[in-house]
Amino acid sequence: MNPHYPNLLAPLDLGFTTLKNRVIMGSMHTGLEDRFYHIDKLAAFFAERARGGVGLMITGGFSPNRRGELLPLGSRMDNKLTALLHRRVTSAVHNEGGKICMQLLHAGRYGYTPYSVSATNKKSPITPFKPSKLSSKQIESTINDYANAAKMAQFANYDGIEIMASEGYLINQFLAERVNTRTDKWGGSAENRMRFAIETVRRVREAVGEKFIIVYRMSLMDLVDGGQSWDEIEVLAKEIEAAGATIINTGIGWHEARIPTIVTSVPRAAFSFATEKLRKTVSIPVCASNRINTPEIAEDIIEKGEADLVSMARPLLADPFFVSKAEAGKGDEINTCIACNQACLDHTFQMKRASCLVNPRACHETELKYLPTQDKKRVAVIGAGPAGMSASTVLAERGHQVSLFDASDKIGGQFNIAKQVPGKDDFNETMRYFGKMIEKYGVDLRLNTWVEAEDLIKEGFDEVIVATGISPRTPPIPGVEHQKVMSYLDVLRDKKPVGEKVAIIGAGGIGFDVGEFLVHKHGETPEAEKQQW
Repeated sequence: MNPHYPNLLAPLDLGFTTLKNRVIMGSMHTGLEDRFYHIDKLAAFFAERARGGVGLMITGGFSPNRRGELLPLGSRMDNKLTALLHRRVTSAVHNEGGKICMQLLHAGRYGYTPYSVSATNKKSPITPFKPSKLSSKQIESTINDYANAAKMAQFANYDGIEIMASEGYLINQFLAERVNTRTDKWGGSAENRMRFAIETVRRVREAVGEKFIIVYRMSLMDLVDGGQSWDEIEVLAKEIEAAGATIINTGIGWHEARIPTIVTSVPRAAFSFATEKLRKTVSIPVCASNRINTPEIAEDIIEKGEADLVSMARPLLADPFFVSKAEAGKGDEINTCIACNQACLDHTFQMKRASCLVNPRACHETELKYLPTQDKKRVAVIGAGPAGMSASTVLAERGHQVSLFDASDKIGGQFNIAKQVPGKDDFNETMRYFGKMIEKYGVDLRLNTWVEAEDLIKEGFDEVIVATGISPRTPPIPGVEHQKVMSYLDVLRDKKPVGEKVAIIGAGGIGFDVGEFLVHKHGETPEAEKQQW
């Protein structure tokens, strides 16, 4: 029994195999899944997290067939050649003592392709393409494609698969009246709408046998009009268990839902109550998810019986060694996910490779290799914002002698501005982490210090890194020099008085943050926010 987190780090016996702890790395599309020539990068990405001690990892989504692709020529698992390629991933993970499942995801009407399909031809509000309605014959074929994809994943030596049936993808589209208005045996009544999901799990279990993990990711809250009722969810959960699922994972909200579920302003573990409610319905393990980003929160969920496992995707993007650090009682050294979405989801939706704002090495493990140096240098880093803190601590960890300069009286740079926005108190975690790393690796921190080139020359630094951030752009709008016109720094940093009626020019992230700041009472605490939520 681990003395620090005895419940979170306890093993879980699944009957035919055992997970070494209760931490699942949830599925997250990184952009490494879609191109065969990225397979070694994908392997390195998961191997590092296996080395970090995660109990079970789940890949980004792979479609069981062409018409279920998320984007043209996107990730699929439908043949032995692809499966053989994936043995590089599974071997890398197993060599590090880890376990990994492949997620099978049919995008349905969320597919960003002109050949997408769904339960009906109702267009999604978040994609430009109208799907074709699946015929009964095509539905049967699609279910068989799921079973084949599971067999191919098994052939690739994955430890199991996850069937993605939440977040508004194809199976979820069949389950909800919002999309499924069919009048045949695949639509209409709740029983008929569940048929596709249940039959998929049953046929996958038949294909892979008993000793193979099947995770079913179930939508516990659709958060859209025309979604499933709780009574329907409970009935479905029992049927999914009977059909052969090993674990039920939690999904919250469709991608088209207007209610936030994963951003910083969502309270930590906000949806674990739903997992607790479902856990009373079934006898197989149930996994909680969404905004679980510290070992303390995860331990509390398991200890209170709200779930048997916890799923963390982005937290393990931010720190692949989350679990091993928790196991060693070094929770203060975990690089905490702040749910900013800037380099993970934002990059993915722009069809770029994902990374992490607080961990630039994420998804770049084969390129950014932080190895001990044989050529030690004296390095000056100018600017103690996120980039400067990251550069200085990595350099010091590698063995260089590093001095970090900033004219401010505290580390953090513009994070100190951002953290004032209601709901963004998690940004403090980044300062806590880098503060600990600066101390651990002996970075010479010099605050309240304005440094000139001559100063650096006198001290004899071998290298200088300038990480002084950005200067706000002043748009060439007539009247911008008027005394009533302010920048976001005037408001958030300098606390200049603002009138009762405000126009914000620019609807990007900073514009929204300023608006959020202005509509709340200054000084209102995050705790008060959470109580209201």
